[in-house]
Amino acid sequence: MRIIKLTEEERNNILENLLKRSPNQYSKFETTVNDILANVKANKDKALFEYTEQFDKVKITKDTIKVTKEEIEEAYTKVDEHLIEIIRKALVNIREYHQKQVRYSWFDSKPDGTLLGQKITALERVGVYVPGGKAVYPSSVLMNIVPAKVAGVSKIIMTTPPGQDGKVYPVTLVAANEAGVDEIYKVGGAQAIGALAFGTESIKKVDKIVGPGNIFVALAKKAVYGHVSIDSIAGPSEILVLADETANPRYVAADLLSQAEHDEMASAILVTTSEELAKKVSDEVDGFVKELSRKDIIQKSLDSYGYILVADNMDDAIETANEIASEHLEIVTKNPFDTMTKIKNAGAIFLGEYSSEPLGDYFAGPNHVLPTNGTAKFFSPLSVDDFIKKSSIISYSREALELVHNDIEDFAKSEKLTAHANSIAVRFEK
Repeated sequence: MRIIKLTEEERNNILENLLKRSPNQYSKFETTVNDILANVKANKDKALFEYTEQFDKVKITKDTIKVTKEEIEEAYTKVDEHLIEIIRKALVNIREYHQKQVRYSWFDSKPDGTLLGQKITALERVGVYVPGGKAVYPSSVLMNIVPAKVAGVSKIIMTTPPGQDGKVYPVTLVAANEAGVDEIYKVGGAQAIGALAFGTESIKKVDKIVGPGNIFVALAKKAVYGHVSIDSIAGPSEILVLADETANPRYVAADLLSQAEHDEMASAILVTTSEELAKKVSDEVDGFVKELSRKDIIQKSLDSYGYILVADNMDDAIETANEIASEHLEIVTKNPFDTMTKIKNAGAIFLGEYSSEPLGDYFAGPNHVLPTNGTAKFFSPLSVDDFIKKSSIISYSREALELVHNDIEDFAKSEKLTAHANSIAVRFEK
C-alpha cells in the first residue's frame, strides 16, 4: 500500500478522491433509472415481468413472482444446519441490541390544564431490498429486517432478484424467514424499487424502502424519495484504522483488506503516528493479497482508494479520522476508549485489537447498515428509529388557553396571519 506523509493538502486530496465514489456522481445512469421507474409506475406487473426477463434472464408471472411457503421449506434443506444455527445466534444478538433502542410514547400533564406529549407509531409497511447477482449477504437480510420487526412494523416485504433457475438463494430465504419477513418477491434492480414505491398488481406500495444495492438501486431509491421514505443512498464500503505504535501490524493489515475485498471502489485507510507500523502494515498487506481469493478486486481497491497516512501526532490523526467520517472506524491505540471520546464522526467504532470490523458485520448486534462517503457527519446507523414515526400531542383546557391567548393572537398578527389570530380569539368573545 502507498505510504503518505499526512499534510493538510494530502488530506484534502484524499477527501476529494473518496467523494468520487458517491452515487451522486453517477448522474449518467439517472435517465435509465427514471425510465424504468416510469414504466413500472405506468405498467406495473407487466413492466416487472419484462425487466426480470431482460436483466435476470428469468420468466416470472403473477403466479410465480411471490416466494411460496414450499420454496422456503425447500431452502432449509439446502442450507447447512451449522450455518442456520449461526444465523440464529446472530439473530439473538441483533434483536437484543435493537430492543434497547425502542422508544415509547410519553405525555406530560401540568396542573394548569395543559397536556403535551409524543405518540410513537410504527410504520405500517416496509420494503427491504436484498441484492442478488454475484453476492449473497444473509447478514444484510438480518440487519434490515430485525430493527423493523422490533419497531413493530405490521408488514415487512422483501424483494430480491431470482437466479437463472427462477429461485432465490436458499440462504437468503432462510435468513429472511428466521428474521420474520412477511412476504418475499422475486424481483430486483430499479424495477423492484419502483414496485415498492408505487405498487403493482402483485406488490403493494410500502411506506419506506431500506437495503443495499448496486448503483441503479441506489439511484432508484434517491428518485422515489418523497413518494416513500428511504434509509439512505449507500456508497461503497470503507474502513479507517486509527493506530499507534502498539498496534499489531498483521491484524491491522487483515482488517483493512476485509473491506477492500467488497468491490473495486471500496476504501481502506490506515492513519497512524508510527512510521514503523506503516511499513510493517504495508508489507503484511502485500503478503495477504497474494493469498486471498479476491486478490484482483482487493488490489484495484487499494490502488484507487487505499492509503497509509503517517501523522505527526495523534491529534492530527484524530482530526483526519473525523474529516473522513468513515463507515467503519477501528481504534487500535494504547488507550482506545480515551481516543474514542475525541471521535465525532464515524458509522461504527470498533475498540481494541480484538474488535475487528467483521465482528460488527455478522454477529455482535449493532446494525451494519452504516453511513458512507462522509455522511457519518450527519447520518446514523440503521436502527429502530428508522421504522417509527412521531406525532406531537397537544391539549389545553379553556383556563390554560385563556392565560396565553393574547400572546398567541399578537404573535399571529405580527406575521399578518389574522385568521390564525381569529381562531384563538373566537374562543374568548364577550
